[in-house]
Amino acid sequence: MIEQKLTVGIADMKLLQGEGTLITYALGSCIGLCFHDPRLRLGALLHIMLPLNMEAGRTHPLKYADTGIKETLRQMEAKGASRSRITVKIAGGAKMFEVSGAGLGNIGQRNIESVHTVLKRENIHLLAENVGGTVARTLLFDVASGQGCIRSYGQKDIIF
Repeated sequence: MIEQKLTVGIADMKLLQGEGTLITYALGSCIGLCFHDPRLRLGALLHIMLPLNMEAGRTHPLKYADTGIKETLRQMEAKGASRSRITVKIAGGAKMFEVSGAGLGNIGQRNIESVHTVLKRENIHLLAENVGGTVARTLLFDVASGQGCIRSYGQKDIIF
């Protein structure tokens, strides 16, 4: 049997149950969140771009930390996941550009803070994180084991 591999795009989320790998590329200031319910071997990988959803119509909930996390939890719970068992590992939130003046500032840091706040508010346990810095990351997530792997150009893989 060939292992299932699903690619998660930017402002996207995918769920897998049983076994398989979820992968997302180019996590710069964006954050990848690996959600896992070990009893169900249910995993989700969410790739958020921005900290808060200020869209009038809120047509892209997965693009933002606040609405993306809520939507991912909703879909996991619809498959029988329990918040008391769900854990999260996060990666990304790098400072990719020096921005002078006011404006957006360090979007990676704002994403990290927003993810921490929303996970705490939703009562979800953050198991591990690899955030900040100045390098882009590729994130692979094994839904059977709950193990994450971070790949960055010119660096050793980080298993977390």
